[in-house]
Amino acid sequence: MNIPILDLKPQYQRIKAEIQQAVNGVLESGQFILGKTVADFEQAAADYLGVKYAIGVNSGTDALMIGLRALGIGPGDEVITTPFSFFATAESISNVGAKPVFVDVAIADFNLDPSKIKAAITPRTKAIMPVHLFGQPAAMAQIKALAHDHGLKIIEDCAQSFGAVYAGDCLGCDQDCDDQVKQSLMGKYTGALGDVGAFSFFPTKNLGAYGDGGLITTKDEAIADLARCLRVHGSRQRYQNEMLGYNSRLDALQAAILNVKLSHLKEWSAGRRRVAQTYNDLFQGVEGIITPTITAGHVFHQYTLRIQDGKRDALAKAMQGIGISTMIYYPVPQDQLPVYRGQYAPNPISDRLATEVLSLPIWPEMETETVQTVAEKIIQVLPSL
Repeated sequence: MNIPILDLKPQYQRIKAEIQQAVNGVLESGQFILGKTVADFEQAAADYLGVKYAIGVNSGTDALMIGLRALGIGPGDEVITTPFSFFATAESISNVGAKPVFVDVAIADFNLDPSKIKAAITPRTKAIMPVHLFGQPAAMAQIKALAHDHGLKIIEDCAQSFGAVYAGDCLGCDQDCDDQVKQSLMGKYTGALGDVGAFSFFPTKNLGAYGDGGLITTKDEAIADLARCLRVHGSRQRYQNEMLGYNSRLDALQAAILNVKLSHLKEWSAGRRRVAQTYNDLFQGVEGIITPTITAGHVFHQYTLRIQDGKRDALAKAMQGIGISTMIYYPVPQDQLPVYRGQYAPNPISDRLATEVLSLPIWPEMETETVQTVAEKIIQVLPSL
């Protein structure tokens, strides 16, 4: 048996002709960095997400860093974020000279707990960086209200959430929020909910390139203009560098591939939700397993269980022995990584999740029989561990 955590081959076979045509068009054009192909994708992505501006860069990490700098975040500033995310989240804050301030997550959805944010705000706080983890939108109505009350910017880490929609399903939040704020966000895509959105197009993402790539989104013309300047060595005009910037341009081949894939994304998101619902049905009532809640806007970049009673690692090892791949996102919270260790107070929910979470195979075309096999093997093995 060999069931990978992700299988990109079925997707490629279905769109192979479209991809080859798009790639050949770029090769024939002779223009491989930025240019019309990238501009066309930027416009298509902006239209899809409902934002005015989309700026292609060469990775999700660069999207976060450039987005932070475009918001004026730098040395001496603090940015509130989650400890339960990939290191690029906090790394981007540190790399612009600011300090990440970790606020614990809610156990219901693994996202930043808005009830804990206010206590972390200081005179140096300049922004909040929520992460829409695993494709589940964070509690943005509460976060946006807090940001408004304290004059803070919001930069959304959307690396795992292209196509996710805010539907008011704030699972991990028991705070009341302003209905007007909530209604103003309802139905909007992640990346259109704050001041800046930052996306990754790493190949494993819901909208993935065939190499690295990233995107910055905003409705603010000044932010967009500064982001464009920063991605090309801090220059608006060639050889007239105004600031220290980056070499962070989205190449045309990746943009062409992404433009093809974008037209299929809603179908693929529906496929992921189908797989997640099948898993949830199969695991219903199984002792020792807590399944994720399927909310209206969740796009399931990962399907992640909580395995209780200290059995997570043993289950992952047993599945590996059977030939079923699983992944642990994330075994070490960001605040406990060597680069930050000892600098922060404990975040008990993140620490607990790090010992419980287990992500199972999921991709849009995954056959129901394969989903059943994975679930059946877990249900069979778990009691004996």
